[in-house]
Amino acid sequence: MKLLSQLVQPALSHRDWSRRHFWGWLNAVFNKVDYERIKAVGPDRAAAEWLLRCGAKVRFQGFDRWQHDYNGMPTGPLGRYKIQAIDATESCIMFKGFDYLDGLKHVEEIRFNKCIYIEDACLERLSSIENLQESLYMMEVVSCGNVTDKGVVALHKLRNLEYLFLSDLPGIKDKQTTVQRLQTALPRLDLSLDLE
Repeated sequence: MKLLSQLVQPALSHRDWSRRHFWGWLNAVFNKVDYERIKAVGPDRAAAEWLLRCGAKVRFQGFDRWQHDYNGMPTGPLGRYKIQAIDATESCIMFKGFDYLDGLKHVEEIRFNKCIYIEDACLERLSSIENLQESLYMMEVVSCGNVTDKGVVALHKLRNLEYLFLSDLPGIKDKQTTVQRLQTALPRLDLSLDLE
């Protein structure tokens, strides 16, 4: 028989709270947009630096290998490397940094998997970027606890989206209506769901 103290979760200690506060602050710093940097090195390089700094990976056009090391970024003429795919699995990217995506014209796929800061506002912002409305054709949103029906429905603006995988999203409350709205707006969409 378990003791009552084993059944009740203790409150966060001051040390644990301080640690969480520190990491939240640091993640916010990593997501701060440097508009001068975007002007200096171009949108793809600046976005890649942001994504890698936050723990995501990128794949550049013409490459099979994923870039995950910030210090190992390829060098060469500015504008040479274009981001084709983003894998933000377990990264700390958040809404604050999404302005980095504005100038990207070649992104075909994005994966948000176990991203604790991804929320409806992020998906709405992403869906409002004209370049991504044209280029993005594959997307995954998995185990992002702050995503609700509202954020998923916003993806209907990604008019060339062909494949969408949604899984482990407890914020989805009206699955039938959400699916219907997406499929009406995007008739070619292959929508794969694992929301049980």
